[in-house]
Amino acid sequence: MVAMSTETQDITLVTGAAGKTGRRVAEQLERRGIAVRRAGRSTSPAFEWERPETWAPLLEGAGSVYIAYAPDLALPGAAETVGAFARQAVAAGARRLVVLSGRGEPQAEAAERAVAAAGADWTVVRCSWFMQNFSESFFAEPLQEGTLALPVDGVREPFVDCDDVADVAVAALTESGHAGRVHELTGTRLLSFDDAVAAIAAASGRRLDYVPVTAEQYADGMRGAGVPEEAIALTAHLFAEVLDGRNESLTDGVRQALGRPPRDFADYAAAAAATGVWSAAR
Repeated sequence: MVAMSTETQDITLVTGAAGKTGRRVAEQLERRGIAVRRAGRSTSPAFEWERPETWAPLLEGAGSVYIAYAPDLALPGAAETVGAFARQAVAAGARRLVVLSGRGEPQAEAAERAVAAAGADWTVVRCSWFMQNFSESFFAEPLQEGTLALPVDGVREPFVDCDDVADVAVAALTESGHAGRVHELTGTRLLSFDDAVAAIAAASGRRLDYVPVTAEQYADGMRGAGVPEEAIALTAHLFAEVLDGRNESLTDGVRQALGRPPRDFADYAAAAAATGVWSAAR
């Protein structure tokens, strides 16, 4: 693979730049000396998916765009929004689009097709649950308290590391050989949530428990914690629609894209534990 020069790449726009993958993508590009424009609700100017009038100022001069739609491509209307954004990006001069997509999600695949039809070189980075959901997202606090309870029992997931996702996205944004490809990424092995929590317990030296609960019990718990109904509905949809065993298979996507194996969950857990993220809540 041959890296592109910054002269031919212009600015790279990174949407979701405060998110788990967007932040890593932006940081990697900046370390390479590539001009990056971060886009999100807190950037100036602000970027909001539901407000198309905020898109143009950030797309101006962007030759490449990393598309990380929030809250999730599985939501109704996401494909239409992402397609409109991709077309506007191309009209503004973007020549390369890389979209983060969800594995096993038909709505996400509709968004992939919309990006592919926009008229630029495109790459799909498709994956399922991130390892970092346990340390940088809504699983972290329950683990600090000692028990993770979710409406999933026995289903195994090919958890993928966000650093691997970002590495593939950066390669697609800066190197040749990725246009028109779908990189479907997984970790090295299939783990149940019980297995994942056990690995985190071993790495952190704490007793941690995983407890399967019903969808109703989980929703009630989120309400009790003050989680907005919209977020509860999204989470319930993802657990019900995606965590049903459809992703119980591994791919060689990381190796095909980068020429190296993906990171193993045990290595992720050891590194995260060393930061103290799962120390007992005080």
